[in-house]
Amino acid sequence: MRPVHPAAESGPIRIGAKLRASRLAQGLTLERVAAAAGVTKGFLSRIERDGTSPSVSTLVQICQALSLPVGSLFEAPEVQRIALAGAPRINMGGTGVDERLITPRGEDRVQTIRSSLEPGGSGGGGLYTVNCDVEVLHVISGSVLLRFAEREEHLGAGDTLTFPGRTPHNWYAGDEGAEVMWTLIPAPWSGSN
Repeated sequence: MRPVHPAAESGPIRIGAKLRASRLAQGLTLERVAAAAGVTKGFLSRIERDGTSPSVSTLVQICQALSLPVGSLFEAPEVQRIALAGAPRINMGGTGVDERLITPRGEDRVQTIRSSLEPGGSGGGGLYTVNCDVEVLHVISGSVLLRFAEREEHLGAGDTLTFPGRTPHNWYAGDEGAEVMWTLIPAPWSGSN
């Protein structure tokens, strides 16, 4: 019996987007990184667009210029899938609402909650705040009234409202109820405790 030799993957390894994202996240220009890595701006640009592949030594130089571990370019991203039916129920304090946490419990960068609002459901008795910088309400179906101290916003299916989470507010479902998604940035609680 002859030994079976492993074969390389048929597609190219795409690292350009990760290099570009790292550069942009640090506020670095193509010129600055190219100079630090000892390559031309045009060559670095082609690498970032996956138009060419650098040698190992050039890749190491670029990664050093970005303070980026070379191995991180080849790591698969962490992906977590949560099916709506299996998402944990949570209680944010409203009445007439079924709320499900559809982001992982330990995720602290962002939190998304899918809410089914019964007709006449509300966020509770009075105005409240959420301990996050940004709150986004997207209405999937039905209608919602969002009340602030000095104004009201009527939202229908397809509407999205973005506002500071620490702004006192409350929500009220319309006569037909509603399906909505709340996105909170950063997550006000991780749910892992």
